[in-house]
Amino acid sequence: MSLQALFFDAAGTLIRPVEPVGLTYARFAARHGVEAMPDDLMQAFRAAWKATPPPLYPPGTAAVDDDRGWWRALVAQVFAQVLGAPLAEQTLDGLFDELYQHYAEPAAWRLFPDVSPALNALSRDHRLMVLSNFDRRLRSILAGHDLSRFFEQIVISSEVGAAKPHPRMFQAALTAVGLQSQDCLHIGDDARCDAEGAAQAGIHFFPVQRPESGLELLVQKVRSGAYSGLRRALLCINNAPVSEMRR
Repeated sequence: MSLQALFFDAAGTLIRPVEPVGLTYARFAARHGVEAMPDDLMQAFRAAWKATPPPLYPPGTAAVDDDRGWWRALVAQVFAQVLGAPLAEQTLDGLFDELYQHYAEPAAWRLFPDVSPALNALSRDHRLMVLSNFDRRLRSILAGHDLSRFFEQIVISSEVGAAKPHPRMFQAALTAVGLQSQDCLHIGDDARCDAEGAAQAGIHFFPVQRPESGLELLVQKVRSGAYSGLRRALLCINNAPVSEMRR
């Protein structure tokens, strides 16, 4: 049976922050009288991201706050590590609110150059979906970049109640399209969340490693039917995600 549906990761695959996360955090912190170096914040963000497990809720349960509380705790951890002490709650509240809203804006994100041409080509004869460890802000971000029109559905972790590589995320995508795993291909840049998750679900996988393996190559492989066996690409993808903002 030929490939019917493609599942796309979002951050690091379709979109990326306009500027490094550390620089954004430093810029917004300065507005609240908090001085911190962008490189220190970037290092702390990476460490906090790696050390903080994604939210996991019971089956059938979504995040009541759309994972906003998870993000607040992570931002608090980043600044506490850099400053050597926690921010005052009032300062943290104001700073976090501004950061959270900033990353809800399409202008905070840019498309990779190969995204629109690839989606135009693939949407002609395939069903496309987004499968992302993100929250509801992703819908306005994609709409702001005129990408929503390509996708049947946008499956996000805050609504599923689990994050990739958890099987529940991939099952949610399969249920949404009503197809078997062998009929689908997942596209992403993260070795654990995307590659391992797809492999465990029995879904073909295409690794995004620009410039060597971008969406132009994806289109070629799908067009030629060379996607079969792409699960083995798990062995080739780097362990580090392309994006510094993997939500």
